[in-house]
Amino acid sequence: MENLVQQAIQSVNFGAIMPSLVLTCFGMVTLLVSVFSRRGQTTHVAWISVLGIIVTGFYSLAAWNNPQTGFYDSVVLDNFATFFNITFLVAAGLTILMSDDYLKREGYPIGEYYPLILFTTAGAMWMASGNDLMTVFLGLEVLSISLYALAGLFRGQIQSNEAGLKYFLLGAFSTGFLLYGIALTYGVTGSTKIQTIADYFAANPQTLTSPMAIAGMLLISVGFLFKVAAAPFHMWTPDVYQGAPTPVTAFMSAGPKAAAFAAFIRVLTIGMEGMEADWTALLWILAVLTMIVGNFIAIYQTNLKRMLAYSSIAHAGYALVGLVAANEIGLSGILFYMLAYTFMNIGAFAILVLAGKTGEENLTLQGFSGLGFKRPMLGVAMTIFLISLMGIPPTAGFAGKFYIFAGAVKAGYVWLAVLGVLNSAVSLYYYLRVIVYMYFKNPEEDFSWVKIHAGAAVSIVIAIVGVLYLGILPGSVMELAKLATF
Repeated sequence: MENLVQQAIQSVNFGAIMPSLVLTCFGMVTLLVSVFSRRGQTTHVAWISVLGIIVTGFYSLAAWNNPQTGFYDSVVLDNFATFFNITFLVAAGLTILMSDDYLKREGYPIGEYYPLILFTTAGAMWMASGNDLMTVFLGLEVLSISLYALAGLFRGQIQSNEAGLKYFLLGAFSTGFLLYGIALTYGVTGSTKIQTIADYFAANPQTLTSPMAIAGMLLISVGFLFKVAAAPFHMWTPDVYQGAPTPVTAFMSAGPKAAAFAAFIRVLTIGMEGMEADWTALLWILAVLTMIVGNFIAIYQTNLKRMLAYSSIAHAGYALVGLVAANEIGLSGILFYMLAYTFMNIGAFAILVLAGKTGEENLTLQGFSGLGFKRPMLGVAMTIFLISLMGIPPTAGFAGKFYIFAGAVKAGYVWLAVLGVLNSAVSLYYYLRVIVYMYFKNPEEDFSWVKIHAGAAVSIVIAIVGVLYLGILPGSVMELAKLATF
Protein backbone atom coordinates (compact mmCIF):
# COMPACT_ATOMS: atom_id res chain seq x y z
CA MET A 1 0.00 0.00 0.00
CA GLU A 2 2.82 2.42 0.84
CA ASN A 3 4.44 1.75 -2.54
CA LEU A 4 1.18 2.57 -4.31
CA VAL A 5 0.80 5.79 -2.36
CA GLN A 6 4.40 6.78 -3.09
CA GLN A 7 3.97 6.04 -6.79
CA ALA A 8 0.78 8.07 -6.87
CA ILE A 9 2.47 11.03 -5.16
CA GLN A 10 5.53 10.87 -7.39
CA SER A 11 3.40 10.72 -10.54
CA VAL A 12 1.50 13.92 -9.78
CA ASN A 13 2.12 16.30 -12.68
CA PHE A 14 -0.09 19.35 -12.84
CA GLY A 15 1.40 20.18 -16.23
CA ALA A 16 -0.61 17.32 -17.70
CA ILE A 17 -3.87 18.99 -16.65
CA MET A 18 -2.76 22.61 -16.75
CA PRO A 19 -5.23 23.81 -19.45
CA SER A 20 -8.23 22.32 -17.65
CA LEU A 21 -6.85 23.48 -14.29
CA VAL A 22 -6.57 27.08 -15.49
CA LEU A 23 -10.07 26.94 -16.97
CA THR A 24 -11.51 25.47 -13.77
CA CYS A 25 -9.90 28.27 -11.73
CA PHE A 26 -11.48 30.86 -14.03
CA GLY A 27 -14.78 29.03 -13.67
CA MET A 28 -14.62 29.33 -9.88
CA VAL A 29 -13.62 33.00 -10.14
CA THR A 30 -16.56 33.79 -12.43
CA LEU A 31 -18.87 31.91 -10.09
CA LEU A 32 -17.76 34.04 -7.14
CA VAL A 33 -17.93 37.24 -9.18
CA SER A 34 -21.48 36.44 -10.27
CA VAL A 35 -22.52 35.79 -6.66
CA PHE A 36 -21.37 39.26 -5.58
CA SER A 37 -22.73 41.06 -8.64
CA ARG A 38 -26.09 42.75 -8.88
CA ARG A 39 -28.83 40.67 -10.46
CA GLY A 40 -28.91 41.24 -14.18
CA GLN A 41 -25.34 42.50 -14.44
CA THR A 42 -23.53 39.67 -16.19
CA THR A 43 -21.57 41.35 -18.98
CA HIS A 44 -18.37 41.54 -16.93
CA VAL A 45 -18.77 37.85 -16.01
CA ALA A 46 -19.01 36.99 -19.70
CA TRP A 47 -15.82 38.88 -20.55
CA ILE A 48 -13.93 37.31 -17.64
CA SER A 49 -14.98 33.95 -19.07
CA VAL A 50 -13.70 34.96 -22.51
CA LEU A 51 -10.41 36.00 -20.89
CA GLY A 52 -10.22 32.60 -19.22
CA ILE A 53 -10.70 30.87 -22.55
CA ILE A 54 -7.95 32.96 -24.17
CA VAL A 55 -5.49 32.28 -21.33
CA THR A 56 -6.35 28.57 -21.44
CA GLY A 57 -5.79 28.63 -25.17
CA PHE A 58 -2.21 29.84 -24.68
CA TYR A 59 -1.56 27.07 -22.13
CA SER A 60 -3.03 24.54 -24.56
CA LEU A 61 -0.89 25.70 -27.47
CA ALA A 62 2.21 25.52 -25.27
CA ALA A 63 1.60 21.77 -24.91
CA TRP A 64 1.91 21.15 -28.68
CA ASN A 65 4.78 18.72 -29.38
CA ASN A 66 5.45 18.68 -25.63
CA PRO A 67 3.50 15.64 -24.39
CA GLN A 68 3.11 15.16 -20.66
CA THR A 69 1.60 12.41 -18.55
CA GLY A 70 0.58 12.52 -14.95
CA PHE A 71 -1.38 11.00 -12.10
CA TYR A 72 -0.06 7.49 -12.60
CA ASP A 73 -0.46 7.77 -16.40
CA SER A 74 -4.19 8.39 -16.06
CA VAL A 75 -3.92 11.67 -17.97
CA VAL A 76 -1.90 12.42 -21.08
CA LEU A 77 -1.62 15.87 -22.65
CA ASP A 78 -0.47 14.98 -26.16
CA ASN A 79 -1.06 16.58 -29.55
CA PHE A 80 -4.35 14.68 -29.86
CA ALA A 81 -5.70 16.18 -26.64
CA THR A 82 -4.28 19.61 -27.50
CA PHE A 83 -6.02 19.73 -30.89
CA PHE A 84 -9.34 18.83 -29.31
CA ASN A 85 -8.76 21.30 -26.46
CA ILE A 86 -8.53 24.11 -28.99
CA THR A 87 -11.77 22.90 -30.58
CA PHE A 88 -13.51 22.91 -27.19
CA LEU A 89 -12.23 26.41 -26.42
CA VAL A 90 -13.41 27.72 -29.79
CA ALA A 91 -16.87 26.28 -29.16
CA ALA A 92 -17.03 27.75 -25.65
CA GLY A 93 -15.70 31.14 -26.73
CA LEU A 94 -18.14 31.55 -29.62
CA THR A 95 -21.02 30.45 -27.39
CA ILE A 96 -20.20 32.92 -24.62
CA LEU A 97 -19.81 35.81 -27.08
CA MET A 98 -23.33 35.31 -28.42
CA SER A 99 -24.97 34.65 -25.04
CA ASP A 100 -24.97 37.80 -22.90
CA ASP A 101 -27.48 39.93 -24.79
CA TYR A 102 -29.57 36.85 -25.59
CA LEU A 103 -29.93 35.93 -21.91
CA LYS A 104 -30.95 39.50 -21.04
CA ARG A 105 -33.48 39.53 -23.88
CA GLU A 106 -35.05 36.31 -22.62
CA GLY A 107 -35.16 37.58 -19.03
CA TYR A 108 -32.57 35.18 -17.62
CA PRO A 109 -29.37 37.18 -17.03
CA ILE A 110 -27.93 34.43 -14.85
CA GLY A 111 -24.25 34.77 -13.99
CA GLU A 112 -23.91 31.04 -13.22
CA TYR A 113 -24.38 30.33 -16.92
CA TYR A 114 -20.78 31.23 -17.73
CA PRO A 115 -18.97 29.08 -15.14
CA LEU A 116 -21.19 26.18 -16.25
CA ILE A 117 -19.87 26.64 -19.79
CA LEU A 118 -16.29 26.68 -18.47
CA PHE A 119 -16.81 23.60 -16.29
CA THR A 120 -18.35 21.75 -19.24
CA THR A 121 -15.30 22.61 -21.31
CA ALA A 122 -12.97 21.42 -18.55
CA GLY A 123 -14.83 18.11 -18.45
CA ALA A 124 -14.43 17.82 -22.22
CA MET A 125 -10.68 18.36 -21.82
CA TRP A 126 -10.45 15.54 -19.29
CA MET A 127 -12.27 13.26 -21.72
CA ALA A 128 -9.81 14.08 -24.51
CA SER A 129 -6.81 13.66 -22.20
CA GLY A 130 -8.08 10.58 -20.42
CA ASN A 131 -5.65 7.67 -20.62
CA ASP A 132 -7.72 5.73 -18.11
CA LEU A 133 -11.37 4.78 -18.46
CA MET A 134 -12.12 6.22 -15.03
CA THR A 135 -10.58 9.55 -16.03
CA VAL A 136 -12.77 9.55 -19.14
CA PHE A 137 -15.78 8.76 -16.96
CA LEU A 138 -14.90 11.60 -14.57
CA GLY A 139 -14.66 14.06 -17.45
CA LEU A 140 -17.93 12.79 -18.90
CA GLU A 141 -19.75 13.31 -15.61
CA VAL A 142 -18.41 16.85 -15.12
CA LEU A 143 -19.43 17.67 -18.68
CA SER A 144 -22.85 16.03 -18.42
CA ILE A 145 -23.93 17.49 -15.07
CA SER A 146 -23.10 21.00 -16.27
CA LEU A 147 -25.03 20.41 -19.50
CA TYR A 148 -28.09 19.14 -17.61
CA ALA A 149 -28.21 22.46 -15.76
CA LEU A 150 -27.62 24.47 -18.94
CA ALA A 151 -30.36 22.68 -20.88
CA GLY A 152 -32.90 23.48 -18.16
CA LEU A 153 -31.59 27.00 -17.52
CA PHE A 154 -34.90 28.73 -18.39
CA ARG A 155 -36.80 27.49 -15.37
CA GLY A 156 -39.94 29.39 -16.31
CA GLN A 157 -40.27 27.74 -19.72
CA ILE A 158 -41.82 24.30 -20.02
CA GLN A 159 -39.73 23.39 -23.06
CA SER A 160 -36.49 24.16 -21.25
CA ASN A 161 -37.59 22.15 -18.21
CA GLU A 162 -38.50 19.26 -20.49
CA ALA A 163 -35.13 19.48 -22.24
CA GLY A 164 -33.20 19.41 -18.98
CA LEU A 165 -35.23 16.53 -17.54
CA LYS A 166 -35.06 14.41 -20.70
CA TYR A 167 -31.36 14.96 -21.08
CA PHE A 168 -30.76 14.13 -17.42
CA LEU A 169 -32.81 10.91 -17.43
CA LEU A 170 -31.50 9.55 -20.73
CA GLY A 171 -27.98 10.77 -19.99
CA ALA A 172 -27.94 8.97 -16.64
CA PHE A 173 -29.24 5.84 -18.37
CA SER A 174 -26.48 5.94 -20.99
CA THR A 175 -23.87 6.58 -18.28
CA GLY A 176 -24.98 3.33 -16.68
CA PHE A 177 -24.19 1.49 -19.90
CA LEU A 178 -20.75 3.09 -20.07
CA LEU A 179 -19.92 2.29 -16.46
CA TYR A 180 -21.10 -1.30 -16.81
CA GLY A 181 -18.92 -1.65 -19.92
CA ILE A 182 -15.92 -0.30 -17.99
CA ALA A 183 -16.61 -2.80 -15.20
CA LEU A 184 -16.74 -5.73 -17.64
CA THR A 185 -13.55 -4.60 -19.37
CA TYR A 186 -11.83 -4.35 -16.00
CA GLY A 187 -13.08 -7.83 -15.17
CA VAL A 188 -11.38 -9.21 -18.27
CA THR A 189 -8.12 -7.23 -18.27
CA GLY A 190 -7.68 -6.30 -14.62
CA SER A 191 -7.09 -2.64 -15.48
CA THR A 192 -8.90 0.52 -16.53
CA LYS A 193 -5.82 2.10 -18.17
CA ILE A 194 -6.33 2.22 -21.91
CA GLN A 195 -2.77 1.21 -22.85
CA THR A 196 -2.72 -1.61 -20.28
CA ILE A 197 -5.98 -2.93 -21.71
CA ALA A 198 -4.41 -2.93 -25.18
CA ASP A 199 -1.31 -4.73 -23.88
CA TYR A 200 -3.43 -7.37 -22.16
CA PHE A 201 -5.44 -8.11 -25.29
CA ALA A 202 -2.22 -8.29 -27.33
CA ALA A 203 -0.69 -10.76 -24.86
CA ASN A 204 -3.91 -12.80 -24.50
CA PRO A 205 -5.61 -12.76 -27.93
CA GLN A 206 -7.96 -15.58 -26.90
CA THR A 207 -9.80 -13.15 -24.59
CA LEU A 208 -10.79 -10.93 -27.53
CA THR A 209 -13.62 -13.32 -28.39
CA SER A 210 -14.85 -13.80 -24.84
CA PRO A 211 -18.47 -12.72 -24.26
CA MET A 212 -17.41 -10.44 -21.40
CA ALA A 213 -14.84 -8.58 -23.51
CA ILE A 214 -17.26 -8.14 -26.41
CA ALA A 215 -20.05 -7.03 -24.07
CA GLY A 216 -17.68 -4.52 -22.45
CA MET A 217 -16.77 -3.04 -25.83
CA LEU A 218 -20.43 -2.83 -26.87
CA LEU A 219 -21.59 -1.17 -23.65
CA ILE A 220 -18.76 1.37 -23.69
CA SER A 221 -19.65 2.13 -27.31
CA VAL A 222 -23.29 2.70 -26.37
CA GLY A 223 -22.25 5.32 -23.82
CA PHE A 224 -20.22 7.26 -26.38
CA LEU A 225 -22.72 6.81 -29.21
CA PHE A 226 -25.37 8.42 -27.02
CA LYS A 227 -23.19 11.47 -26.49
CA VAL A 228 -22.43 11.90 -30.20
CA ALA A 229 -26.17 11.44 -30.97
CA ALA A 230 -25.70 8.48 -33.31
CA ALA A 231 -28.78 6.50 -34.34
CA PRO A 232 -30.50 4.67 -32.72
CA PHE A 233 -29.26 6.49 -29.60
CA HIS A 234 -30.35 9.89 -30.92
CA MET A 235 -33.91 10.08 -29.58
CA TRP A 236 -33.06 12.74 -26.98
CA THR A 237 -31.46 15.13 -29.46
CA PRO A 238 -34.42 16.87 -31.23
CA ASP A 239 -36.39 17.64 -28.06
CA VAL A 240 -33.35 18.70 -26.03
CA TYR A 241 -31.93 20.85 -28.83
CA GLN A 242 -35.28 22.53 -29.43
CA GLY A 243 -36.10 23.12 -25.77
CA ALA A 244 -32.68 24.26 -24.53
CA PRO A 245 -31.64 27.94 -24.84
CA THR A 246 -30.31 28.50 -28.36
CA PRO A 247 -26.67 29.27 -27.36
CA VAL A 248 -26.68 26.12 -25.19
CA THR A 249 -27.96 24.12 -28.15
CA ALA A 250 -25.15 25.54 -30.27
CA PHE A 251 -22.58 24.58 -27.65
CA MET A 252 -24.01 21.08 -27.15
CA SER A 253 -23.87 20.38 -30.86
CA ALA A 254 -20.14 21.12 -31.05
CA GLY A 255 -18.05 20.92 -27.85
CA PRO A 256 -19.52 17.87 -26.07
CA LYS A 257 -19.91 16.02 -29.36
CA ALA A 258 -16.21 16.56 -30.13
CA ALA A 259 -15.31 15.42 -26.59
CA ALA A 260 -17.23 12.18 -27.02
CA PHE A 261 -15.48 11.52 -30.33
CA ALA A 262 -12.08 12.26 -28.75
CA ALA A 263 -12.61 9.71 -25.98
CA PHE A 264 -14.22 7.21 -28.37
CA ILE A 265 -11.25 7.38 -30.75
CA ARG A 266 -8.69 6.88 -27.98
CA VAL A 267 -10.56 3.97 -26.39
CA LEU A 268 -11.27 2.10 -29.62
CA THR A 269 -8.12 2.66 -31.64
CA ILE A 270 -5.72 2.14 -28.72
CA GLY A 271 -7.42 0.17 -25.96
CA MET A 272 -9.52 -2.07 -28.18
CA GLU A 273 -7.39 -2.17 -31.30
CA GLY A 274 -7.43 -5.97 -31.20
CA MET A 275 -11.23 -5.93 -31.56
CA GLU A 276 -11.14 -3.68 -34.61
CA ALA A 277 -12.99 -6.16 -36.81
CA ASP A 278 -15.90 -6.22 -34.36
CA TRP A 279 -16.29 -2.50 -33.73
CA THR A 280 -15.65 -1.63 -37.38
CA ALA A 281 -18.56 -3.81 -38.50
CA LEU A 282 -20.78 -2.24 -35.82
CA LEU A 283 -19.83 1.34 -36.67
CA TRP A 284 -20.21 0.72 -40.43
CA ILE A 285 -23.88 -0.06 -39.90
CA LEU A 286 -24.44 2.72 -37.39
CA ALA A 287 -22.72 5.32 -39.59
CA VAL A 288 -25.07 4.56 -42.48
CA LEU A 289 -28.12 4.45 -40.20
CA THR A 290 -27.15 7.72 -38.52
CA MET A 291 -26.66 9.56 -41.82
CA ILE A 292 -29.96 8.30 -43.21
CA VAL A 293 -32.02 8.99 -40.07
CA GLY A 294 -30.56 12.46 -39.59
CA ASN A 295 -30.90 13.64 -43.18
CA PHE A 296 -34.28 12.17 -44.09
CA ILE A 297 -36.09 13.25 -40.92
CA ALA A 298 -34.54 16.74 -41.20
CA ILE A 299 -36.38 17.15 -44.51
CA TYR A 300 -39.73 17.29 -42.70
CA GLN A 301 -38.74 19.82 -40.04
CA THR A 302 -40.05 23.38 -40.13
CA ASN A 303 -38.52 24.49 -36.81
CA LEU A 304 -34.94 25.50 -37.56
CA LYS A 305 -33.53 24.39 -34.21
CA ARG A 306 -35.10 20.98 -34.68
CA MET A 307 -33.85 20.83 -38.26
CA LEU A 308 -30.31 21.60 -37.13
CA ALA A 309 -30.70 18.93 -34.43
CA TYR A 310 -31.36 16.24 -37.03
CA SER A 311 -28.62 17.76 -39.14
CA SER A 312 -26.28 17.30 -36.17
CA ILE A 313 -27.21 13.62 -36.08
CA ALA A 314 -26.31 13.30 -39.77
CA HIS A 315 -22.95 15.00 -39.21
CA ALA A 316 -22.20 12.53 -36.42
CA GLY A 317 -22.72 9.83 -39.06
CA TYR A 318 -20.18 11.48 -41.36
CA ALA A 319 -17.63 11.56 -38.52
CA LEU A 320 -18.28 7.88 -37.77
CA VAL A 321 -17.22 7.12 -41.34
CA GLY A 322 -13.74 8.36 -40.44
CA LEU A 323 -13.70 6.17 -37.34
CA VAL A 324 -14.67 3.15 -39.42
CA ALA A 325 -11.72 3.85 -41.71
CA ALA A 326 -9.44 4.18 -38.64
CA ASN A 327 -6.46 5.18 -40.78
CA GLU A 328 -4.42 8.38 -40.70
CA ILE A 329 -6.62 10.26 -43.16
CA GLY A 330 -9.85 9.09 -41.56
CA LEU A 331 -8.88 9.86 -37.98
CA SER A 332 -7.22 13.18 -38.78
CA GLY A 333 -10.28 13.93 -40.90
CA ILE A 334 -12.45 13.58 -37.78
CA LEU A 335 -10.27 16.08 -35.91
CA PHE A 336 -10.46 18.51 -38.83
CA TYR A 337 -14.21 17.97 -39.20
CA MET A 338 -14.96 18.59 -35.53
CA LEU A 339 -13.18 21.95 -35.73
CA ALA A 340 -14.90 22.83 -39.00
CA TYR A 341 -18.29 21.77 -37.66
CA THR A 342 -17.77 23.95 -34.59
CA PHE A 343 -17.36 27.04 -36.74
CA MET A 344 -20.20 26.40 -39.17
CA ASN A 345 -22.82 25.07 -36.78
CA ILE A 346 -22.28 27.56 -33.96
CA GLY A 347 -22.25 30.29 -36.61
CA ALA A 348 -25.65 29.15 -37.86
CA PHE A 349 -27.05 29.10 -34.33
CA ALA A 350 -25.66 32.61 -33.74
CA ILE A 351 -27.88 33.82 -36.59
CA LEU A 352 -30.85 32.10 -34.93
CA VAL A 353 -30.00 33.90 -31.68
CA LEU A 354 -30.13 37.29 -33.40
CA ALA A 355 -33.14 36.61 -35.62
CA GLY A 356 -35.31 35.06 -32.90
CA LYS A 357 -37.84 36.98 -30.87
CA THR A 358 -38.20 36.94 -27.12
CA GLY A 359 -39.54 33.57 -26.01
CA GLU A 360 -37.66 31.60 -28.69
CA GLU A 361 -40.21 32.60 -31.32
CA ASN A 362 -39.69 33.14 -35.04
CA LEU A 363 -37.26 30.23 -35.35
CA THR A 364 -39.21 28.61 -38.18
CA LEU A 365 -38.84 28.53 -41.93
CA GLN A 366 -41.80 30.88 -42.28
CA GLY A 367 -40.29 33.21 -39.70
CA PHE A 368 -37.11 33.50 -41.78
CA SER A 369 -39.02 34.66 -44.89
CA GLY A 370 -37.31 37.69 -46.39
CA LEU A 371 -34.45 37.79 -43.87
CA GLY A 372 -31.96 38.12 -46.73
CA PHE A 373 -33.60 41.39 -47.85
CA LYS A 374 -34.43 42.93 -44.49
CA ARG A 375 -31.11 42.00 -42.86
CA PRO A 376 -28.71 41.36 -45.77
CA MET A 377 -25.59 40.86 -43.63
CA LEU A 378 -27.26 38.19 -41.54
CA GLY A 379 -28.63 36.59 -44.70
CA VAL A 380 -25.17 36.39 -46.28
CA ALA A 381 -23.64 34.97 -43.09
CA MET A 382 -26.38 32.34 -42.76
CA THR A 383 -25.93 31.39 -46.41
CA ILE A 384 -22.19 30.83 -45.88
CA PHE A 385 -22.83 28.58 -42.89
CA LEU A 386 -25.53 26.61 -44.71
CA ILE A 387 -23.31 26.13 -47.76
CA SER A 388 -20.59 24.80 -45.48
CA LEU A 389 -23.04 22.44 -43.76
CA MET A 390 -24.01 21.17 -47.23
CA GLY A 391 -20.37 20.42 -47.97
CA ILE A 392 -19.98 22.70 -50.97
CA PRO A 393 -16.57 24.24 -51.78
CA PRO A 394 -14.80 26.46 -50.92
CA THR A 395 -15.97 25.98 -47.34
CA ALA A 396 -14.77 24.00 -44.33
CA GLY A 397 -17.65 21.53 -44.65
CA PHE A 398 -16.46 20.39 -48.07
CA ALA A 399 -12.86 19.96 -46.94
CA GLY A 400 -13.91 18.02 -43.85
CA LYS A 401 -16.15 15.62 -45.74
CA PHE A 402 -13.53 15.19 -48.44
CA TYR A 403 -10.90 14.06 -45.93
CA ILE A 404 -13.27 11.71 -44.10
CA PHE A 405 -14.58 10.08 -47.28
CA ALA A 406 -11.05 9.89 -48.70
CA GLY A 407 -10.00 7.99 -45.58
CA ALA A 408 -12.89 5.56 -46.08
CA VAL A 409 -11.95 4.98 -49.72
CA LYS A 410 -8.30 4.41 -48.82
CA ALA A 411 -9.35 1.85 -46.20
CA GLY A 412 -11.44 0.01 -48.78
CA TYR A 413 -14.87 1.21 -47.64
CA VAL A 414 -15.86 2.60 -51.02
CA TRP A 415 -19.57 1.95 -50.61
CA LEU A 416 -19.58 3.66 -47.25
CA ALA A 417 -18.03 6.74 -48.86
CA VAL A 418 -20.58 6.59 -51.69
CA LEU A 419 -23.45 6.42 -49.20
CA GLY A 420 -21.94 9.38 -47.36
CA VAL A 421 -21.83 11.45 -50.56
CA LEU A 422 -25.43 10.49 -51.41
CA ASN A 423 -26.58 11.51 -47.93
CA SER A 424 -24.79 14.84 -48.36
CA ALA A 425 -26.80 15.30 -51.56
CA VAL A 426 -30.01 14.67 -49.63
CA SER A 427 -29.04 17.38 -47.13
CA LEU A 428 -28.98 19.95 -49.94
CA TYR A 429 -32.77 19.99 -49.90
CA TYR A 430 -33.38 21.14 -46.35
CA TYR A 431 -30.40 23.51 -46.24
CA LEU A 432 -31.29 25.15 -49.56
CA ARG A 433 -34.89 25.47 -48.40
CA VAL A 434 -33.76 27.90 -45.69
CA ILE A 435 -31.94 29.99 -48.31
CA VAL A 436 -35.06 29.94 -50.50
CA TYR A 437 -37.16 31.31 -47.65
CA MET A 438 -34.59 34.00 -46.89
CA TYR A 439 -34.34 35.27 -50.48
CA PHE A 440 -37.33 34.05 -52.49
CA LYS A 441 -40.23 34.48 -50.06
CA ASN A 442 -41.97 37.73 -49.28
CA PRO A 443 -41.05 38.98 -45.82
CA GLU A 444 -43.80 38.65 -43.23
CA GLU A 445 -41.84 40.63 -40.66
CA ASP A 446 -39.62 43.70 -40.82
CA PHE A 447 -37.14 42.18 -38.34
CA SER A 448 -37.13 45.49 -36.49
CA TRP A 449 -36.33 43.68 -33.23
CA VAL A 450 -33.00 42.37 -34.57
CA LYS A 451 -30.11 44.11 -32.87
CA ILE A 452 -26.60 43.02 -33.72
CA HIS A 453 -24.64 43.34 -30.50
CA ALA A 454 -20.85 43.40 -30.35
CA GLY A 455 -20.40 39.93 -28.83
CA ALA A 456 -22.68 38.19 -31.33
CA ALA A 457 -21.09 40.09 -34.21
CA VAL A 458 -17.59 39.01 -33.15
CA SER A 459 -18.80 35.42 -32.80
CA ILE A 460 -20.27 35.41 -36.32
CA VAL A 461 -17.21 37.04 -37.89
CA ILE A 462 -14.86 34.54 -36.24
CA ALA A 463 -17.08 31.68 -37.42
CA ILE A 464 -17.12 33.00 -41.00
CA VAL A 465 -13.34 33.41 -41.03
CA GLY A 466 -12.94 29.88 -39.68
CA VAL A 467 -15.31 28.39 -42.25
CA LEU A 468 -13.63 30.13 -45.19
CA TYR A 469 -10.05 29.62 -44.00
CA LEU A 470 -10.54 25.91 -43.40
CA GLY A 471 -12.26 25.65 -46.77
CA ILE A 472 -9.80 27.63 -48.88
CA LEU A 473 -6.56 26.70 -47.08
CA PRO A 474 -7.28 23.40 -45.32
CA GLY A 475 -3.80 21.93 -45.79
CA SER A 476 -2.07 23.55 -42.82
CA VAL A 477 -4.76 22.58 -40.31
CA MET A 478 -4.99 19.09 -41.78
CA GLU A 479 -1.24 18.65 -41.30
CA LEU A 480 -1.68 19.60 -37.65
CA ALA A 481 -4.53 17.09 -37.40
CA LYS A 482 -2.26 14.39 -38.82
CA LEU A 483 0.40 15.23 -36.24
CA ALA A 484 -2.28 14.84 -33.58
CA THR A 485 -3.31 11.32 -34.53
CA PHE A 486 -1.82 8.21 -33.01
